[in-house]
Amino acid sequence: MTKYDRVGESKKFDPNFKGPIQDRSCTDVLCCILFILALLGYFAVGIIAWSQGDPRKVIYPTDSRGQFCGQAGTSLEKKPFLFYFNILKCASPLVLLEFQCPTTQLCVESCPNRHMTLVKAKVGSMEDREYYKQYCKEGVDFAKMSPPEILRDSLCPAMLMPSKVFTRRCLPALGTMKGGVVVVGNETIIDSGEGVSINASDVLEASKKSNIAMEARQVAMRIFEDYTQSWHWILLGLVIAMLVSLLFIVLLRFLAGIMVWIMIVLVILVIGYGIFHCYMEFASLKGEPGADVTIRDLGLQTDFAIYLQIRQTWLAFMIILAIVEVIIILLLIFLRKRILIAIALIKEASRAVGHVMSSLFYPLLTFALLAVVIAYWAITAVFLSTSNEQVYKVFNNSECEFSLQTCDPATFNTSNVSAQCPDAECLFAFYGGETLYHKYLILFQFYNVFLFFWCANFVTALGQVTLAGAFASYYWAFKKPEDIPTYPIFASLGRALRYHTGSLAFGSLILSVVQVIRVILEYLDHKLKGAQNKFAKFLLSCMKCCFWCLEKCIRFLNRNAYIMIAVYGKNFCTSARDAFFLLMRNIVRVAVLDKVTDFLLFLGKLLIVGIVGIFSFFFFSGRIKAVEDAAPSLNYYWVPILTVVVGSYLIAHGFFSVYAMCVDTLFLCFLEDLERNDGSVERPYFMSQNLLTLLKKNNEKPKTVD
Repeated sequence: MTKYDRVGESKKFDPNFKGPIQDRSCTDVLCCILFILALLGYFAVGIIAWSQGDPRKVIYPTDSRGQFCGQAGTSLEKKPFLFYFNILKCASPLVLLEFQCPTTQLCVESCPNRHMTLVKAKVGSMEDREYYKQYCKEGVDFAKMSPPEILRDSLCPAMLMPSKVFTRRCLPALGTMKGGVVVVGNETIIDSGEGVSINASDVLEASKKSNIAMEARQVAMRIFEDYTQSWHWILLGLVIAMLVSLLFIVLLRFLAGIMVWIMIVLVILVIGYGIFHCYMEFASLKGEPGADVTIRDLGLQTDFAIYLQIRQTWLAFMIILAIVEVIIILLLIFLRKRILIAIALIKEASRAVGHVMSSLFYPLLTFALLAVVIAYWAITAVFLSTSNEQVYKVFNNSECEFSLQTCDPATFNTSNVSAQCPDAECLFAFYGGETLYHKYLILFQFYNVFLFFWCANFVTALGQVTLAGAFASYYWAFKKPEDIPTYPIFASLGRALRYHTGSLAFGSLILSVVQVIRVILEYLDHKLKGAQNKFAKFLLSCMKCCFWCLEKCIRFLNRNAYIMIAVYGKNFCTSARDAFFLLMRNIVRVAVLDKVTDFLLFLGKLLIVGIVGIFSFFFFSGRIKAVEDAAPSLNYYWVPILTVVVGSYLIAHGFFSVYAMCVDTLFLCFLEDLERNDGSVERPYFMSQNLLTLLKKNNEKPKTVD
């Protein structure tokens, strides 16, 4: 048994093979039909969700009668904030977020800013009574009704406490004094108005988890303000990143070898400068008051600029960059010989991109389709989550057999419930429903997530097959560019959609199943965070790791299977098998040459991100004197910097993904070329002269007859 028998048969010489086969048939038809039916079902779910959903439930808070606070065109238009009669009953943060707090909720114009009890308001001045009445239900007559009567009918809250607005809701203005003493406003003990004093720490306990959300919302608001101040500069930075990426691609077309070495040197220099800058910041903070505080002692701070004022932060940055620098240098030293072959492959890819220039603009189509998929998923998710009906339940303070049962506010006062439980109220509890649609709502949400993954992976697969078909046409053209077909991108896209929609759907389906399983595992991990079962946590971590590795393997196999589909037009399973065996027969070249090329392209993306990131850092931090006045005033200058860096990476990745697909396609074609041909007159190599020279191979010239 030969080595080829163990990993499949090697490709045989075929004198009629001239590149992507034109005469092909439809593949994986059954999966194509399944994908079309799934899409029709997806559209049906979207239509049902859009007909049932109401996005106002996300935007506006809802009072006890289910009315939206602050909605334009209603009687509550000028009352945008939600006020809770007794915030202590809202002990869980989920109560606030899911509108299920068992206390009367009222839409108000502004949140209370001082502490006051109902009794004090009753015996106080006219101004106090008018101030208190705005937090009571309509029709309260302070002159005729006594405080016990008002509280019995739940017409007013027993007390008001200083509050702040968070996500359109009035929540206690909690704070701490020296020594960790909790206060509401400036008071540690609050009169509840019912003869009981409330400690401010009790209010903190009822809202402590909401405080985390409060801090997060404060940060979010500051970040939003920074975006409003700097969005045009961010846009300019992204345009510069696009121009730099395009310039880099053009230079690679003509100066591939020189550009790769320049890129390697510049990446080392950029990271080296980062190490130097971190060291200078670290040294400049020596002896500064508070600079020696550790990050652990500092804890979580909403003002992230504080972290840049301690030495440990810059020391951590310096160590991380130094490790990255050493790893890159060691890789370059050990892979220096393979880098030459990788450069030759990049040169060949540059020529291919040069002859198929339309490939550089294809990612725009992929981005547009992905944007449509993401937008459809997001809108459908919002409508599904807001397509419930108003559910009212019985809430009471004393014991009542009807407690928490569903009720109708229109008939509640005439029912026997109010007669048996005098202090009971029929209040809006949450959005839900008893219909068949509401029972299966969670399945619709799951279907929405699953189809999102499937459609997104399909769009990515379509782009890979299209580019692979175009670049394979370039490689298998013996006389370049004469034998390259006209409009190779459009021809490849047409073949993919006409013949291989089913195969693309098949490969995308496999990847989507694994991704959904990973999402479920992440959800379970989130639920088990507070659990004490160590074995369950360990098992879950192992499963997460295994499925992460499985997803990476499937992505790699799918990518190479799509290349085979683009060239030979076979079904997904056959193409995946052929690609796998071809790679296994050349495992050394795959492990070294292909990965080295990917590494060099990654350095290119890193260089572009580094250049744009450094300039954005100096600009937004106000360190460029020439444009210091033009820099916007920001809460966190890292917000636009991070946005520009992430955006630059995505833009560079979009351009370099074309190169990466080109390299992978040419690499597989290159391996097949070595198996099919031997360089003789009858079986000449299709690879370029540069690759022939580097591999020390030649094509024999046909003998001339004198």
